[in-house]
Amino acid sequence: MQSFDAEYDLVILGSGASGMTAALVAAIEGARVLVLESSARIGGTSARSSGTLWIPQADDTAAATYLDALVGEKAERGLREAFLAAGPAMIAFLERHAGFRFRPYAEHPDYRQDLPGAASGMRPLEPPEFDGRLLGDEFEQVGSPLLELMLFGGMMVTRGEAAKLLRAGRSFDGTLLGARLVLRYLADRLRYPRGTRLVLGNALVARLYKNLLDRLVPVWCEATTDRLIADGEVRGAVVRRGGKEFRVRARRGVVLAGGGFPASAALREKHFPRPIARHTAACEGCVGDTLRLGQEAGGVLARSSEDNALWFPSSVTTRADGTTAVYPHIVLDRAKPGLVAVGLSGQRFTDEAASYHEFTRAMYRTSNIPAWLICDRRFLWKYGLGMIRPMTLRLGRYVASGYLRAGSSLEGLAGTLGVDPKGLLDTARRHSEFARTGTDADFGKGGNAYDRANGDPAHKPNPCLGPIGRAPFYAVRVEPTPLGTSLGLRTDVNAQVCDARGNPLPGLYAVGNDMQSVMGGEYPGAGAQLGPGMTFGYLAALHAVRPRAGRVSSATAHEFAI
Repeated sequence: MQSFDAEYDLVILGSGASGMTAALVAAIEGARVLVLESSARIGGTSARSSGTLWIPQADDTAAATYLDALVGEKAERGLREAFLAAGPAMIAFLERHAGFRFRPYAEHPDYRQDLPGAASGMRPLEPPEFDGRLLGDEFEQVGSPLLELMLFGGMMVTRGEAAKLLRAGRSFDGTLLGARLVLRYLADRLRYPRGTRLVLGNALVARLYKNLLDRLVPVWCEATTDRLIADGEVRGAVVRRGGKEFRVRARRGVVLAGGGFPASAALREKHFPRPIARHTAACEGCVGDTLRLGQEAGGVLARSSEDNALWFPSSVTTRADGTTAVYPHIVLDRAKPGLVAVGLSGQRFTDEAASYHEFTRAMYRTSNIPAWLICDRRFLWKYGLGMIRPMTLRLGRYVASGYLRAGSSLEGLAGTLGVDPKGLLDTARRHSEFARTGTDADFGKGGNAYDRANGDPAHKPNPCLGPIGRAPFYAVRVEPTPLGTSLGLRTDVNAQVCDARGNPLPGLYAVGNDMQSVMGGEYPGAGAQLGPGMTFGYLAALHAVRPRAGRVSSATAHEFAI
């Protein structure tokens, strides 16, 4: 008979949103739960994310049509059917038991508006704001957002708030919001290393963490799992923490939630397309260790997708302290009027306002890696570009560092970039003519609801098309960076890890990016990682602690207990 140093019902490997959802659901169901986090802080990549969840409502019948058109045979249909059925129940469960109040974005279109069933909004859900002071001394255990996405080095704002703040001094609501947020932030900095008013993914993981603390669920940080304990069934794990080894029993199973492998150079080299992505904005601990554990226990990786990654186009620079800053160009600049993306030919290669995932895929398909985002001074002042905020007066340090390239003419800028000057000049002239007519005859920029939602609604006739003609001219280099990975362990509809024959391994689950993408590597809309990740975390917990109630092979949303 095996001996153990500690015993729990369910052991979770990883403290991102998917793992903590599994832990919280199991704890609410009465199970004894342990969360193991390999890094020093909780939250993983989820803490750096927008915190949005793509969860179609139960009566949204068009969502299945949309996913069928987008995903097709790239992933098992049963997995996305389980997601669509259980997603609303997961949301209801958290709202009933854990103080969440998710708000649907009424105007946040799906990314592939060219496909049947695509919606103009309501599928992405925003997490509620959270007061980090409620965590007390545990606040500093929450992983920080990306430094470059915060104001003043520590103040978080939502996308909607950022738009209002740009009107501060010119509108009452913008000025009032700015005053309120800054005063709160200044008060916070008297006691805390950053602002405690949390939004986006930081608010999501902080609220999950607070719920775990309230239920006395232990979270062991800097805990490395060396191997799983199995004898036909996964029964626990061997864990190293503080220089000591612990044998931890998991009576109901182990959930792998380590965030995939975006931060592993070796696994990127093995599974990614060429040229290999060099950087990532994902959590440094997402290196595939949990995937290795799953494979050692008998699980297998599922079928590779087109690129095995979920992409951001990012600009990269070195911070003053020598660390690398990776800035994801999500929606704040690419879709605004007066910007083009070009490669060495100086010519455009895609709709710049396309989703970050599709934009980066276009970089690969057309061999435009790296690419350059080009604009003029008028654009840079009004909208900013990457790490450069709107209305930035002094650009010298960005130019001196090489992050921002500048030219007094387009031909001069082309020379500094090494791109074809005639191609760039022709591109700018053609794009400026598109701006006048309101129609992008080459790539249709601004011709769909998703593009327009991220453009400038005050700019006419097309919110995504503006002229490029007022010197000086500027450029920022972007390259592919994985925000997550889509290649993961093969699982069934209850998130049980499966062997090569498709048989579930008793006692072993995988969720989040440790689980093969239920979207087959496609990206339907904002929150398409966290939505399925948290849903299958919910399903894994129910299956582990209440096997009969948790099975979803033939279930519909109303059958899930909340």
